[in-house]
Amino acid sequence: MFTLFDLTGKVALVTGGNGGIGLGMAQGLAKAGARVIVAARNAQKSAAAVEALKALGSDSFALEADVSDEVSVKKLFDEAAARCGRLDILVNNAGTTVRKPVDQLALDEWHKVMDTNLTSAFLCSRAAHPHLKAAGGGKIINIGSMMSIFGAAYAPAYAASKAGIVQLTKSTALSWAPDNIQVNAILPGWFETELTDGARSQVPGLYERVTARAAAGRWGQPADIAGTAVFLASAASDYVTGTAIPVDGGFSISG
Repeated sequence: MFTLFDLTGKVALVTGGNGGIGLGMAQGLAKAGARVIVAARNAQKSAAAVEALKALGSDSFALEADVSDEVSVKKLFDEAAARCGRLDILVNNAGTTVRKPVDQLALDEWHKVMDTNLTSAFLCSRAAHPHLKAAGGGKIINIGSMMSIFGAAYAPAYAASKAGIVQLTKSTALSWAPDNIQVNAILPGWFETELTDGARSQVPGLYERVTARAAAGRWGQPADIAGTAVFLASAASDYVTGTAIPVDGGFSISG
């Protein structure tokens, strides 16, 4: 393997890594040699994800955590570091949405989306920092969205949280550059996952409109995001920090 992308000996923690693009990225990291920790709440899904990662040769395991809760996050990272002896890569991927316009969105729904998508990235990054620093540096990959760029009448909380991810990424990259920690964001476009199943059922014609607009002529599959994750997790991106990379099949550049 080209050594710039070799993650052998590295430990990666992926929040929401038991399905969708989270699992796609986890599998990419595992194929590159990383030991992957799956952090999620659904134990059954996590067990299946771990088996898939082990089949790729990764000494993976799962930890149950609520990444929007400060106490749970501290316990998660303490246990991960204790079991692995180090942490090199954090992927902040946990996410949810509520599809309602602003005037119909309840405050508790707003908080649920913001806490799951944005507050969790703050809490996990803060908890990971001493472990990454102790390892001599590391990588944080925050998962934004094309909604970091566009608005969405039916997803105001989701769009706001994902726009916040980009600014959190920039601020954290500046704060922790002296610690040799690179922080970047990936902005996924329309991927076929459980999260977008609801959008396809609730928004008539969405699948066809996305397919027509994307330069690639199709929706993304979880495996399509793996390469970007490996790049941002590896030595190949040591001089890349504070950026946000769309992975959307050309959707965001199409008129």
